[in-house]
Amino acid sequence: MPNDNRSQSRRVANWDDHAVNQHVFDANKFRASTFDQAISTLTEDVYARGLDKRVLAVVSRKFGRTPRISYVASRGEDVASAAVGTVQPGRDHWPRANTMLFAGGGIQTGQVIGVMDARGEDPIARHVGLGDFLATLYRHVGIDYEPVAIPNFTGRPVPLLSEGHAIAEFARRA
Repeated sequence: MPNDNRSQSRRVANWDDHAVNQHVFDANKFRASTFDQAISTLTEDVYARGLDKRVLAVVSRKFGRTPRISYVASRGEDVASAAVGTVQPGRDHWPRANTMLFAGGGIQTGQVIGVMDARGEDPIARHVGLGDFLATLYRHVGIDYEPVAIPNFTGRPVPLLSEGHAIAEFARRA
């Protein structure tokens, strides 16, 4: 496969930053500016069109990434990878912490919610979990999630959310 931008965008765009997959710094050199441009353009467009009360743009991922760089031998399969067996930097899954970005949706923006410890490993103040994230999305689309239960395969009602509350700091602007 030729080493052009089109082939790189197909192979590096997955954000799977394990060192066996790709050199994390080389991959980010390619995709960080594209990602930044896409998110900032979307956000600017939402506000310019006056959609910021209704449209909530959210950027998140299923896992955070380790606060420390790991070094593992490459499989040499991706555009941003070193040759097979070359030790390269990467970051592994880190479920203890994550970053989320919210814009628009009538929420109070321009906030940093939560504090990490000095090593960036664990939240030490105002932890926001998956349930809080989902409750915030449900609230935005008008779903009263607290009383909702969905029957499982045996007919037993299972709460839509077993834990979490909409992020209070995002209370809608007047």
